[in-house]
Amino acid sequence: MFEQLFDSALVESVVRALIPILLAALGGMICDRAGVFQISLEGMMLVGAFAAVAGSYLATSATVGTVIAMAAGSAFSLVLAYGAVSRQGDPIVIGVAVNLLALGLTSFLLPQLFGVRGVFQDPRVDGLNRFPIPFLSDIPIVGPAIFRSTIPGYLAMLAVPALWVFLFRTPIGLRLRGVGERPVSAETLGVNPTQYKYAAVVASGMLCGLAGAQLALGNVVQFSENMSSGRGWIAVVAVMLGRAHPAGVLGASALFGAAEGLGFRLQGNGLPVQITDALPYVATLVALALARKRFKRILELTAA
Repeated sequence: MFEQLFDSALVESVVRALIPILLAALGGMICDRAGVFQISLEGMMLVGAFAAVAGSYLATSATVGTVIAMAAGSAFSLVLAYGAVSRQGDPIVIGVAVNLLALGLTSFLLPQLFGVRGVFQDPRVDGLNRFPIPFLSDIPIVGPAIFRSTIPGYLAMLAVPALWVFLFRTPIGLRLRGVGERPVSAETLGVNPTQYKYAAVVASGMLCGLAGAQLALGNVVQFSENMSSGRGWIAVVAVMLGRAHPAGVLGASALFGAAEGLGFRLQGNGLPVQITDALPYVATLVALALARKRFKRILELTAA
């Protein structure tokens, strides 16, 4: 039973579940470093998924669909940027509003553009191709899962070290972190906090759009209402659990991806769908509880 459950197919399922969460979480991490509390990842991912399918359907090209998804995510993020940065509104309230707007907008546009409700599938929707890396893709178990991925999948993996270098080894990254930690001090040094915050929010929208494209054109080739299914909220938790550090965010995203992938596998082995669908959220709650306990312990040791 153990060998049937934990095999190369499970690893592929975990990586497939990991990619959208990781991309969205990296976007949230950039916002966190810039001092913008980003909880609208769910809505931006959903808009990206819808735009990806719509663009792929109209152009019969997954590449065009992916580009449109990234553009749509970036454009949609301006709602949060304007409200939270320009107008100094509460980012939590605005973020929740953005998520609700995305859900309502995509549910409204689905029958208007495609004449269906619930799920849209069509042969004209071009899915993302997988590109195996020679030799590496032949490694047992992990090779097909990691080195036979889509372009967004490879970008997600490469973005982790790239963002580490950007945040901690470049002047722009230093200024971005300065804006998030000491905005007044950064402004006295000639840095415009508004520009950096806008850039961070737009970058998060672009990454969420890419996550939506992977979800709708890579994991499946269709769009369904509310297909992000809480992955954006899980990405928010991944940012918090990973302390807004690229390596930490990757580890937290992998944890939640493993919970989702394992849920799919257990569902295939006869476990009720209600239980398997709850696994990622149970993992999220457990991770938050453990992180809070650890943080409280650190505070007690510091006080002592």
